[in-house]
Amino acid sequence: MSSLGFSPLLPAIQKDFGLSYSQIGLFTGLYGLVAMAVSVPAGILAKRVGEKLALSAGLLGVALGLLLLSQASSYRGALGARVVWLIGYRVAFVCVMTSIALVAPAAFRSTAMGILGAMASLASVIGAPFGTIIAEPYGWRGGIVGFASMALLGAAVFWFVYKGGVGSGQGSFHAHGPLMPTRSAFRTPVVWSMVLLGLINMGGFSATFFVPSAVRSTFHLGALQSAYLISASYVVAIFANLLFGYLCDRFDRWNMMIVLAAVLIPACFAMMIPNLTAFRVATALVISLGLCATNQIFALAGDVVGRSELGPVMGVVGLGGGVFGYVGPQVLGLLRDRTGGFTAGWYFVAAGVIVSLIEIVFLRRYSRSKKLATV
Repeated sequence: MSSLGFSPLLPAIQKDFGLSYSQIGLFTGLYGLVAMAVSVPAGILAKRVGEKLALSAGLLGVALGLLLLSQASSYRGALGARVVWLIGYRVAFVCVMTSIALVAPAAFRSTAMGILGAMASLASVIGAPFGTIIAEPYGWRGGIVGFASMALLGAAVFWFVYKGGVGSGQGSFHAHGPLMPTRSAFRTPVVWSMVLLGLINMGGFSATFFVPSAVRSTFHLGALQSAYLISASYVVAIFANLLFGYLCDRFDRWNMMIVLAAVLIPACFAMMIPNLTAFRVATALVISLGLCATNQIFALAGDVVGRSELGPVMGVVGLGGGVFGYVGPQVLGLLRDRTGGFTAGWYFVAAGVIVSLIEIVFLRRYSRSKKLATV
């Protein structure tokens, strides 16, 4: 709820601290810097202490960071609070992907990831108006406190309901049979090449944070209207994740990813159309398809290495999302300051999807050759 749902509060935060668009780009783009630093250690942590303990601790870190942000009196203090918030979030993110990969049978892994993506989208749908409605009487700081309370609730629910991880984290792995010796994820070149796939959702992540500013400057709409626009995009993402996850299990996952990227490229260019209806449709496609792609990348990663390395491989793949989660908002903010508009930024994110499409085609060829060699 907080990770994406707080974006309608950004204009108020920007006004309170007197920030430029570049500074807002840094504030949102810190997600990428933290993810780059924390994703791989989070995967190792899931393997060492168990995904249950690591994920619960991550959610507590989210709550702490949000509470610190709500009390920040300067931009520097706000940046520090966001770092705490994002460290907790990234640990939780990697561990929930690990949990799903462990619990779901391989034949239904894409469907399970689609369900996870649909629930994340539902949280964002609720989160955007949730924070905005609280902020109307209590200010943006009150909205941030509301998000912190939801993180605490989520930690409690997960701790008491999830039964997958036990002790050192090996309980989940043994639940589906004995572990087999496997090559380390850190020594598998194809795992590291999947970092580039993070480009595919660079546009969706950036759009979530910059749509409120684009809507305000281009169409002269307020925070509540932009909140509902973002929420509508995540409503679309709920159904898109469920459908795409099912299709990826029914048909070839790599081919489905190629189709998704082929649709996402023109959607990025459509963000430049100066028509509100076209902008709404393009935003919904960029955000929802980007989320679909992100979840299915993790589903594909689960097939690359053995079960004992699921935590580390999820961390390595999550590194790609972190790298481009930083690059996207940072570059969009810089281009907005330099050019006075968002056109150059949308060209940039479209180019990122094109690069990811080339990478998907390469990895599909590698995957098929590996299967033939195994047979």
